Amino acid sequence: MKCRKCGDVAVLELRRHNAAFCAPDFLEFFRNQVREAVRKHRMFGRDERVLVAVSGGKDSLALWDVLLGEGYQTTGLYLDLGIFDYSVESRAKCEAFAAARGAPLLVVPVAEAVGAPVPVIQAVTRRPPCSGCGLSKRYLMNRAALEHGMPVVATGHNLDDEAATLFGSVMHWQTDALPRQSPALPSTHPKLVRRVKPLYRLSERETAAYAFLRGIDYIVEECPFAEGATSIAHKEILNRMEDASPGAKHNFLFGFLDKARAAFERAEAVALNECARCGQVTTGTVCAFCKLADQVKRAT
Repeated sequence: MKCRKCGDVAVLELRRHNAAFCAPDFLEFFRNQVREAVRKHRMFGRDERVLVAVSGGKDSLALWDVLLGEGYQTTGLYLDLGIFDYSVESRAKCEAFAAARGAPLLVVPVAEAVGAPVPVIQAVTRRPPCSGCGLSKRYLMNRAALEHGMPVVATGHNLDDEAATLFGSVMHWQTDALPRQSPALPSTHPKLVRRVKPLYRLSERETAAYAFLRGIDYIVEECPFAEGATSIAHKEILNRMEDASPGAKHNFLFGFLDKARAAFERAEAVALNECARCGQVTTGTVCAFCKLADQVKRAT
């Protein structure tokens, strides 16, 4: 195979783009996809500080690497979930990445905020571990950004992640979730920061290739609690579709964003309040995070 841009030997074939690239041109292709995502959705400006949520995996570290290379003012945020050796290793990967680049990294232990690590939360609530974990991460990312004066949080969700989430929402017709399926969610309250996903145009395979070519050391193992998650089953279904028809994930996600998402937006805005306990945003009187913390406190 030859590189589409320079004609040199290609190292990676991208079937959905009907193209192949040498290493330098693929890295530039990857960065261009991030630039286009940021530009199209006005995710953040040069004068804004960006909080990058990092997990130690390939996607979030690849995103942080690109944004650092582009000269954005970024700070990493690692949420220590307390998931046995997995969290120990993933935290070490993030700390090593930040130290090698002289980039600031905030570390927030979930146990300090909720009262227990994710394995205990799962045992106490008897809910799927991803439920309490996701709730805690969304809350703590927003709180950290507010506390440090950053108007936007960037996460490493890629094309595969977004297509799988959309697939699950459509499978169950979760119409409340569909309007929030977007690469960029604006701030709808002074205590809610913007949330953006600059990798939504890039597949998981492409982020893995970028991390490899850039020499990024990331944790390869999946979270031990991810086994049996429906999102993995949805990804497997979409992978089979992609194998049979390259570009299927892109067409599914982008078709929804371009043609269908607006139809699910609410005519009336949801009323947002400040939690009576912590002051963060909620639709009720006490936010779900504070209720979770209360449940953990009663049981431990």
